[in-house]
Amino acid sequence: MKKISKTIGLALGGGGVRGLAHIPVLEALDELELKPAVIAGTSMGAIIGALYASGMSGRQIRKLVKSHIISKDDTWREVLDKKTELLMWVDSFLPGWGRGGLVSADRFFRYLFDEICKTTFEELEIPLVVIATDFWEAREVIFERGELLPALQASMAVPGVFTPVSFEGKVLVDGGAVNLVPYDHLIDRCDLTIAVNVGRDRIGEKTEVPSVIESILGTFDIMQSVVLEQRMKYRAPDVYLRPRIKSVRMLDFGKMDEIFEQSEPVKELLKNRILEKIR
Repeated sequence: MKKISKTIGLALGGGGVRGLAHIPVLEALDELELKPAVIAGTSMGAIIGALYASGMSGRQIRKLVKSHIISKDDTWREVLDKKTELLMWVDSFLPGWGRGGLVSADRFFRYLFDEICKTTFEELEIPLVVIATDFWEAREVIFERGELLPALQASMAVPGVFTPVSFEGKVLVDGGAVNLVPYDHLIDRCDLTIAVNVGRDRIGEKTEVPSVIESILGTFDIMQSVVLEQRMKYRAPDVYLRPRIKSVRMLDFGKMDEIFEQSEPVKELLKNRILEKIR
C-alpha cells in the first residue's frame, strides 16, 4: 500500500449502542497501519474514541465489549467465564432515578475508566475532542483539556435517559443535541477528515405508534439528523461513512452481536475510500 503522508482526523458520532459500529472502523485503520492525528467524538462516539485514544487497538476494544455480552456463538463454559464481567455491566446500569433521567451513569463510567487507565485529556496517546451541550445556554461545549471523566459523562447524557452532568457551573447533556458527528472540529486541523454516522435507520410500519421512550428517543434522532444534514450541505467531510444498522434502537444493548455483523462491511468500504483519496 502507498504510504499516506496526510494527517487524518476521525469523527465518531453518537447513537447509543449503535456506536459499537465504530469499532470496525478502528480495526480498518489498524489494518492499514494508520493512526488519526486527532479524534472528535459525541456521546458513544466519545466513549469509543477515548478507548482508542488511550492506546487500545480496535481489536482490543471489540474484545472488551464482547466480554460483556453473551454471543450466540458462546459455549456454556464461555458464558460462565463471563459471569463476573456480565454482573459488573448490569450493575453499572441499575436505575438511579435522579433528576432529569432514568439512569445514573456514574457506575458505568467508573467501571469504564478502569479500562481507559487515563484521567486527563493530556494523558491520551491521541488528542481527543469531546462534544457536550450546555442545557441552559443551548450551545455546544467543547472539551479537549483537563479531566476526562466529566467530559465523557456529559457527552453521553442522553436527555430523559441519563441524568445531566453539573460541571463548572454548567448543566450539560448529550453532545448529539447540537453536533451528532463533530467532523467540523477536524477539517481545519487535518488533511483528510473521516466522519462516521451511526444514526438510526428509520424502518417499520408507518402507522405504528411508538412507545413513550421510543417516541422521545426517536424524536431526538430526527432532530440530530436534520442538524447534521444541514451542516453537511455547508461543508462535508472528505470521507463520510454511514453503517446501515437496522432494527437497533439507541438502548438495545442486547443486540450487540447484530451491530457487529451489520457494520462489518464498513471496514472494506473505508479502506477503499482512503485508497481513492490518496491516488
